[in-house]
Amino acid sequence: MGTAAALNSVRDPYPRDGKRTLLLCGSDQPEGALLPLLSQLSMFADESARPEGLHYQPDFISAQEEAALIGNIGALPLAPFQFGIYEGKRRVVFFGSRYDFTHQRLEAAEELPAWLMPLTGRVERFAALPSGSIKHALCTEYDVGAGIGWHRDKKHFDQVFGLSLASACKLRFRRKIGNKWERFTLNAQPRSL
Repeated sequence: MGTAAALNSVRDPYPRDGKRTLLLCGSDQPEGALLPLLSQLSMFADESARPEGLHYQPDFISAQEEAALIGNIGALPLAPFQFGIYEGKRRVVFFGSRYDFTHQRLEAAEELPAWLMPLTGRVERFAALPSGSIKHALCTEYDVGAGIGWHRDKKHFDQVFGLSLASACKLRFRRKIGNKWERFTLNAQPRSL
């Protein structure tokens, strides 16, 4: 199983033309490695609807770290996302590995860039993962108003961490209970994990 994290940002600190996401993935973490957070749980109106294992940490990075990440992500050579024969409404760059939806398998990609390593280490420490657990990254740019539909992450990506850059983002969760859906939305603020 793997570990994943997502970072959302835009080209500049003032959202005008798009949103970017970075997904960090790893493997070989110990069972139950993510430690529960005592802070910020009161922000959820209905704690019973919060998915088990969902944790939120405000101000995970500083404004200076955010600006540096936005600059590095802005310089990446993003290409249209391929989902089998379809092209998604987003552009992506993969590091470490990439999931090939046509062949339904994980394939090799370029190594994680050096500028990303301090952040991966910080996420690993936050989640009580062994150093070096995060081995994959996906950077995604969404245009304003474009999102991603309901989906289940591939089994290779066990835990997901989302770091919002430059703007807030909504992370929506749902699970089927009987013949109804239970839904929960987390409004992740800039620089939060």
